[in-house]
Amino acid sequence: GNVTADELKKYNAWYVGDKNKKTIYLTFDCGYENGNTEPILDALKKHNAKATFFVVGHFLESAPDIVKRMEEEGHAVGNHTYHHPDMSKKSRNDFEKELDLTRRAYKKITGEDIPKFYRPPEGKFSLENLKTAQSLGYTTVFWSSAYVDWDPAKQPSEETAFARIKERTFPGAVFLLHSVSKTNADILDRQLTLWEEQGYSFGDVANL
Repeated sequence: GNVTADELKKYNAWYVGDKNKKTIYLTFDCGYENGNTEPILDALKKHNAKATFFVVGHFLESAPDIVKRMEEEGHAVGNHTYHHPDMSKKSRNDFEKELDLTRRAYKKITGEDIPKFYRPPEGKFSLENLKTAQSLGYTTVFWSSAYVDWDPAKQPSEETAFARIKERTFPGAVFLLHSVSKTNADILDRQLTLWEEQGYSFGDVANL
């Protein structure tokens, strides 16, 4: 919260897009699978909207068919580290190991190289992290818009979710949503429709 977009840009790190263009960037963090990711994918497919799914090792190992579907349907699968640690406290060697474990697991599932997008767990980072990720060819993707959706036991009502998303929507917003959220799975089709009616399109984080 205390680093400017211009400062982050030096390290190929981003949290917001062009505020003069009505584009939204959809990103989902995937810690584990609980039955909500495929309805999310169904909604995205219906609207021909592409997203970036940031996955950890558990998701890759436990839901390989869903990871394949993400790749086959044109979504980017980003690197959210293998064990979801506080990466700001990792040495360069351990930092690289976390990303490489995820890279190898994705390659084993899809036969493809993982897209070079990295999201730090909980958004925790140091400038050394950003430099290391950049040196490894990664774009670091933070977020500008999110709401409390990550606890399956405390899901917001649909009305609350729509209200929170509405107040956090603006041109260039990078949305962080969680794939464990039943509320997200239930509302995404309608939410995508609302954004489209407002004139928004859905962008690729590669173009941030």
